[in-house]
Amino acid sequence: MIHNWQLDELAHAGPEHLDADFIAGYDRKQGFPDPADDIAAMRTAGLGSDSTVVDLAAGTGQFARQAKEAFQRVVAVDVSPAMTAALTQHGLEVVQAGFLTFQPDGPLDGVFTRNALHQLPDFFKVVALQRIADMLRPGGVLRVRDLIYDFAPSEVDAVFADWFAGAADDPAAGYTAEDYAEHIRTEYSTFRWLFEPMLTAAGFDIVDVEYERRLYGAYTCVKR
Repeated sequence: MIHNWQLDELAHAGPEHLDADFIAGYDRKQGFPDPADDIAAMRTAGLGSDSTVVDLAAGTGQFARQAKEAFQRVVAVDVSPAMTAALTQHGLEVVQAGFLTFQPDGPLDGVFTRNALHQLPDFFKVVALQRIADMLRPGGVLRVRDLIYDFAPSEVDAVFADWFAGAADDPAAGYTAEDYAEHIRTEYSTFRWLFEPMLTAAGFDIVDVEYERRLYGAYTCVKR
């Protein structure tokens, strides 16, 4: 059911995700992330070759394309019509939907999502995480990678200054300092000490956590 209080995820995804020209260069700007560690983490947490896994907010399907070799069924879900058009070119099972609207056709074994939950304000993050938990069977696995702040509020200036110093100069080759600043101003990355209670409240046990540069978190969670 879509409620009148529900967030319009397509509007919050950012105009670049609706732009076919941007999507053509998306993987290059993202740095072609290798999902092998994510697939291995999900298998270690209990998934097998007979599992059904959803790549939620799949983007161009970097995870889904490799995961379909590891799991029996992989569904790539994205709210952007331009992204889903790109996904279908890779022979994937594709659904156009978002965190707040996707409805699986049965219980899932695993859900993966990368760099997308931060598009939702915290209230809607919790709603999304609860929806994911409801989709998963008991013991199902959630793997999250996202831009999450692993520092105290008093450290904001120092951590962001260091982050900006390592930004790309060419916006076609990577994320620039202005890209990072725009993310902070207009998107909804949250602090680790807020995000982890959200996972717990939604019904997940956190079984593994890794952080890079105190900015990028990777979580493996199991539904209780």
